Amino acid sequence: MKFDGLIRLLGRLTLILFVALTANLILAFYYEEAILPFAIPAILNLIAHLFLQQKTKNKAPTPFKKKEAYLTVSIAWFLMATIGALPYVISQEIPSLVDAWFESVSGFTTTGSSILTDIEILPKSLLFWRSLTHWIGGIGIILLVIIIMPGAKLNNYSIFSLESSVREKIHPRIRSVGFRLLIIYVLLTVSEILLLLLGNMNLYESVCHAFGTVSTGGFSPKNTSIIAYSPYIQYVISIFMILGGTNFIVHYYILHRQFDKVRKNEELRFYLKTILISTIFITVFLVLKTDRSIEKSFRDAFFQVSSIVTCTGFASDDYLLWPGAASVVIFILLFAGGSTGSTSGGIKMARHLLAMKSIQNHIRSQIHPNAVYVLKLNNKIVSSSDSNAVIAYIYWYLLAFVVGSVMVISTGVDIVTSTSGIATAMGGIGPGFGTIGPVSNFAHLPDLAKLILALFMILGRLEIYTVVVILSASFWKK
Repeated sequence: MKFDGLIRLLGRLTLILFVALTANLILAFYYEEAILPFAIPAILNLIAHLFLQQKTKNKAPTPFKKKEAYLTVSIAWFLMATIGALPYVISQEIPSLVDAWFESVSGFTTTGSSILTDIEILPKSLLFWRSLTHWIGGIGIILLVIIIMPGAKLNNYSIFSLESSVREKIHPRIRSVGFRLLIIYVLLTVSEILLLLLGNMNLYESVCHAFGTVSTGGFSPKNTSIIAYSPYIQYVISIFMILGGTNFIVHYYILHRQFDKVRKNEELRFYLKTILISTIFITVFLVLKTDRSIEKSFRDAFFQVSSIVTCTGFASDDYLLWPGAASVVIFILLFAGGSTGSTSGGIKMARHLLAMKSIQNHIRSQIHPNAVYVLKLNNKIVSSSDSNAVIAYIYWYLLAFVVGSVMVISTGVDIVTSTSGIATAMGGIGPGFGTIGPVSNFAHLPDLAKLILALFMILGRLEIYTVVVILSASFWKK
């Protein structure tokens, strides 16, 4: 493998983090808070950027090979998480290295799990950094690197597809694709900020919540997440969580008034049906089994289903107190995931849909053995190799879930907390069940359990195969 591309990309990565840390430094100065937690890592990133840039100076960019792409995207996420932990440690607001790394990984992977027991006592600049890591991680740091990287000559979609699962080309050049998706991402963020301001949320909280919503991250600067906010605010955030979990190619089609392509998108229909059916099911149980009004039952169900399906993790109510059947639905939805090409995590709707169609075709073939059934998605034929890859991915995902659960249980954590913890870490969701519910946190878990969960956050964000491939012996052979 050639490492010039890796060095070049890490150089751009350190530049992005330098800009982000500098923005927080300015905010800390405005709020008259400590600036060293941001100044020190900002300087370190600038030095690293200049050093890495010097290493590739006067060297012509070369296209990434698949091995190099796998390695680069993995190292980038680990480097991001490590640098992102520095402000927490330097400020001594999170003095534990394990806790700081956990919080940083959770931020950049847009998971939303937290070890903070009292969020509101932290400096505003540090909470803003926490939310900003969501926003950067949401669009994908590798995508941002590609956008600002002049002359990179990336003539394939290796890194791009690894990060965001976008397989459908809008434009023949990847930089053009990146710019278009970034513009959509910014438009969604600004739109939500304005709508939250109309609901009397202050500017600071509006920006932080918009960062956490559009990125489907879930960090809130409030201890009670979204519970204390008005119904209007909860509906706005619900809608934007759904938009964040929608394939950004769909957003592109909507902006360009290509509504036929939107209507033909089977994954979008399946995604919206899943949210609607789950919401109705839970609403009925809340109306029948609790003293909530119909509107309150619908709002709580709609918000929480949207939050879990899109892997955001915001909370408008404690679903652990809901009737058993409603809680079971929420647990099942931990394995759903949003759309491919969105900021959400999880298995993804397209994979579930293809798996269901494969099972349906298999049943039909048993009834009519001489008939030929073709697997299609969005009116396009899916090859048997792609279909097998989807089934294999779901298998690997569930296997990783079982292995991770056993690992966390072995640290002394109870079964419910362990299994839901791994499910929420791999899906990038945030809250779970047991002692890590929507109104709880991860602070009480053993350090080893936190490290395992953080690693599974990265594993889920990289969609498993990236890490599995790197850990295989054949990857390192010539």
